[in-house]
Parts: sequence; C-alpha cells; structure tokens
Amino acid sequence: MKEGAELGVAEGSHSDLKSNKNAHLNLVSATSDDNLKEILRKIKTSKFPAVIKYGASWCGVCSQILPTFRELSGKFPKLSFVYADIDECPETTQHIRYTPTFHFYRDGERVDEMFGVGEERLQDRLWLHS
Repeated sequence: MKEGAELGVAEGSHSDLKSNKNAHLNLVSATSDDNLKEILRKIKTSKFPAVIKYGASWCGVCSQILPTFRELSGKFPKLSFVYADIDECPETTQHIRYTPTFHFYRDGERVDEMFGVGEERLQDRLWLHS
C-alpha cells in the first residue's frame, strides 16, 4: 500500500477528486473539517512526507494548477498528496489567506509553504521534500 493511502480518506480535482476517478493512491481529497483534521493528525503521527494543496472550486488559478498537482502525485510516490477545498473545510482552513497555498510536511511537522502557481516551482519543492 502506498503511504498516501494510509491517510484513509476519499480519493479524488474538484470533481475528479470527489468522484474517485484519480488513479493515484497517494492523492486524496479532504471532504470536511473533520476529515481534514483526521488527515492532519495522520500526517503528524505517521511522519510520512506530505503536501497539502489548499484551493477553492471558484479559484481559476487553483483550477489551472490542479491537473499538474494530480500528475505530480504520480511522479512522487513517496509523498502523500492532499487537496483541501477551503469552502468544504472552512473551520480548519480559516488561516489560509491565498489560494492556492501549498503546505509541505516532513516528520510530522510543516516545514515549508508555497503560494500561487508555477509548475516548475512546485515540482522543485516536491523534489526537495520527497
């Protein structure tokens, strides 16, 4: 089983992530505040490296980078990839001020963050944290 699958949450783009059409087991979608809290708890206790993309369905920039995020989840199997929509997880994501925002975790701790898009920039960060 891939590490991301251990997060034990629904797989799944905004709609693709929810409909389980994603073939990458290390990419999951948080579907509620409770679900995101559980994902964060598992990231902190499992100590697997992870990246969380915070976005929104109405955000054009978020939609632009989402296919790349999905594609990269297949290229970095040692990382757990999580998508969290700020509208579906409003309580847990109230600290997010910009979309998209990426948080990178290693050994259960958040070690980096990135704002906005940039495929090369994102890929470089993923490589650094994988």
